[in-house]
Amino acid sequence: MTFQLSKAAMRSLAASVCALAAILCAVPSTARDQHGRLDFKGRYIVSVSDADMVASAYVDGRLGPIEGKDALSVIALKGDPRSWKAVEIDVSNSVAGPPASVDITKDGRYAFVVETWTPRPGKAGDTFKALKFGNKLTVVDLSNPAKPKIVDTVITAARPDAVRVKPDGSMIAVTFHQAGAGKKTPLALYRFRDGKLSRPTFPKIEGWPLPHGRLIDVDWHPTAPILALIDGQENTLRFARVGDDLTVRPFGNVVDVERTPFRVFFTPDGRFAVVNALYWGSDIAGRWIEAPRGSVATVRMSAEKKKDGSVRHAFVSRATTGVSPEGLAISPDGRWVATTNLERSYLPYADKRITWFSSISLIRLDPKTGQLTRIGDFSYDGILPEAAVFDSSSRFLAVATYDHFDDRKKGGSIDFWRIQADPLDKSSVRLVKTEHSVRVTRGAHSMVIAR
Repeated sequence: MTFQLSKAAMRSLAASVCALAAILCAVPSTARDQHGRLDFKGRYIVSVSDADMVASAYVDGRLGPIEGKDALSVIALKGDPRSWKAVEIDVSNSVAGPPASVDITKDGRYAFVVETWTPRPGKAGDTFKALKFGNKLTVVDLSNPAKPKIVDTVITAARPDAVRVKPDGSMIAVTFHQAGAGKKTPLALYRFRDGKLSRPTFPKIEGWPLPHGRLIDVDWHPTAPILALIDGQENTLRFARVGDDLTVRPFGNVVDVERTPFRVFFTPDGRFAVVNALYWGSDIAGRWIEAPRGSVATVRMSAEKKKDGSVRHAFVSRATTGVSPEGLAISPDGRWVATTNLERSYLPYADKRITWFSSISLIRLDPKTGQLTRIGDFSYDGILPEAAVFDSSSRFLAVATYDHFDDRKKGGSIDFWRIQADPLDKSSVRLVKTEHSVRVTRGAHSMVIAR
């Protein structure tokens, strides 16, 4: 049996079907937008990639194939995350150091990149021994993130390890490995104005253990002219005041921290310094290959003020992380700490000790007490993640992945994770890797965010 509808009835039915379809599509879409999409807050991400070596060069010394040139990448965080892409320019940098090769001014206008090792000398230089100590500090103008441009490059001392920008943007601190300039001058300070760097000052750090100490990283206090300085050789944290004349004077006591500290960050309010520890050393098989789990520790700055006006800093809390937690990030709300753990993902594929995964450790931080509570490790399929940043909402995390196990997949990537709890069990917090990822030049290792 068939039915014949009038043209008016057919138009009415078609309109009803379209309206119903729109309603049905709108409901799940709204729910997906509210709960499932990547709502990563910020202006743009800046990362640097070392194109000169594959991750396994740390073990066997073979640099592997070149993939492009060393790059600075800028990812604008606007519009649909599925359309995000990296804009890149050539800037020499190296993964062979702490993941502190790049920093930006607080307003996001300028980026600074240190060259720890020089680029490899063409195809002939296929082993790590072919690399030489770097000595460049590059300034990149990011006023137009879609067209970053180099505006200044200066020759600094040999083998810079880390670069950190004072919150007001007026001064740049650079640290040096003791195998390079750090044996005599572990710290350089540059004044900065209108895109140009001054001549460097190499201040004496009273009490610093020359020539053995390794000033591997520093951080500027958010409101005071104070530096936190970590010694990766002696396993200590120090604080120092930086004068208007660029003198660096000790501030309070030296604090013993855990073995092989690598990065240091002040909490957003400046009350605590957070330090990761790798537990590497000459008594570890392969120096770092068979390292145990690492850790994160908090130190309360000026925990006690004495009658004579001096202060005492205090070790507060620690939490265990995954293996080799090179990267460290603190959320803007001061409630979360994340480490990016290499595990043993960087070993040659034929090495039976390889872990076919890396991991991220998530730790809860009490902003008032400094107490740390471990949430857990969250593994994923990626090689050598050395850096991470939280977004401005403190609900998402971007992770720099150096390389991928599938050799057909070219380049490194910036991968996006979400902090998530079961709505019926708020205590069940975890990190979830989203489907969102942005390709960058292979070798991504240091990263910052413009908020």
